Amino acid sequence: MDWGKFFWELWNYHRGKTIGIIIGFLFGIMVAVLGFFEAVFISLCMVIGFFIGKRIDENIDFRDFMDRIFKDH
Repeated sequence: MDWGKFFWELWNYHRGKTIGIIIGFLFGIMVAVLGFFEAVFISLCMVIGFFIGKRIDENIDFRDFMDRIFKDH
């Protein structure tokens, strides 16, 4: 079996499932090693970091982004 072709087809035709399996596997390892609440905290920090990085990649001014989050009401 050609493993390179297998993983290429898996990635191209089942990308969402593949990413979901990888994320679930990594979260399971974190829970086993660190404990549930520590794993949830780290995962939450990763999600926040992802969204901040996404905003930076989209060339949205970081100061404007932070002002919208922490604006005075």
